Amino acid sequence: MRIVYAKGEGLQMPSEPDDALRAQIAEELPEVAEITDAGLRRGVIEAWALALARSSYAAIRDIPPSGNPGSMTLKAGDQTHHIRGVTRLAMRMGHEMQACHPEMAVKHDIVIAGGLCHDVGKPWEFDPENRRRWEADPRGAGLPSIRHPAYGVHLCLLAGLPEEVAHIAGAHSGEGELLVRSLEATIVHLADIGYWTLALAGGLIKPETVSSKYRRPLVM
Repeated sequence: MRIVYAKGEGLQMPSEPDDALRAQIAEELPEVAEITDAGLRRGVIEAWALALARSSYAAIRDIPPSGNPGSMTLKAGDQTHHIRGVTRLAMRMGHEMQACHPEMAVKHDIVIAGGLCHDVGKPWEFDPENRRRWEADPRGAGLPSIRHPAYGVHLCLLAGLPEEVAHIAGAHSGEGELLVRSLEATIVHLADIGYWTLALAGGLIKPETVSSKYRRPLVM
């Protein structure tokens, strides 16, 4: 599927996702099978199917392995490495915290679904056609017009996912500093930050793409 833009308006005429695309997403994100609730599993796959159908990307693997466009880019791999890495870190954090503190009521299905969907808005923000439009006229529609956390909320709700998952998509990044994160959103947020911090410490990030917030002054 490819996006068709109405000339001068930036309007989209997306096709609908099909079962082949849904099956591909389930293969790209195998952690979806760890969700016990069948409806939640379907919702995660549908959110990503809608995200891809409304972009010029054919697969999640086609999306550059960056935190933001051109920033914090992995030297190798693709976007599935980040999404799966964050999800697996979040899953382990939730289970280990609950093992230490049984009274902590972690909704593990929500953690997995939120981890898998936290960056579901990236096909919009990273889309080359969108980037070209926005960069040509930043004061027209903005640059970007909508960041991936906000667009991710839209996709999650459109796919019928519960607000707990949409909240994680919207609050996992800087936007989450403007509200109170749920327990599950906090877990995914920390897993996301931890992923990029560890990737940088482990030499996995292209040096020229390191975000200023991850740079530290040299202590003499």
